[in-house]
Amino acid sequence: MTTAMGPQAGTGPQARAQRADARRNYDRLLGEARAAFAEHGTGTSLEDVARRAGVGIGTLYRHFPNRHALMSAVWEDAVRDLLARSHALLDDPHPCSALVTWLRAIVTHAGEYRGLSSALMAASHDDTSALARCSRPMREAGAALLARAQEAGSVRPDVSISDLLQLTNAISLAAEETPDDPELADRLLTLTLRGLRAEDRATAQERTRA
Repeated sequence: MTTAMGPQAGTGPQARAQRADARRNYDRLLGEARAAFAEHGTGTSLEDVARRAGVGIGTLYRHFPNRHALMSAVWEDAVRDLLARSHALLDDPHPCSALVTWLRAIVTHAGEYRGLSSALMAASHDDTSALARCSRPMREAGAALLARAQEAGSVRPDVSISDLLQLTNAISLAAEETPDDPELADRLLTLTLRGLRAEDRATAQERTRA
């Protein structure tokens, strides 16, 4: 039988050595992929990643069947950080500020790898993508923060976490394409959140009359 960690064949010394070798290859590939994605973007050559890890391209594909599988493994570290951050922010006495803080953290993490934001946007509509494994827990974590902000009356009730994460990924992508403007992501996020804020009834009525 073959698993994500390579072949499993018995429990003897030779089998244990094979598993240890497979684990080393996996770790080397993941480390080199992080470095290559950070330097050249997620579109970098997978053959180059394998070469840098000192293995053949066949070994890479045994561990990571396609590019999205490799990207998902790289992104999982950031996802763990973001999930932990979201859980901590659930205790923040200011729900809207907590939501904003978390969305800014997503933009920061996504910005570490060129091309990741567009891949995450595409994966949100494709449950078969390996990146969807990261997207689902992120949606659940974000939904909890969004619900608190909506219950507090800070964010409009018709806002969905799926739309909000798509907007956040789009902001990350815009920032990626405009590296000479480091403040762009924060400005766009601020503008977006202004549009999401719930209006009091008097303001809404005034807008309607206008």
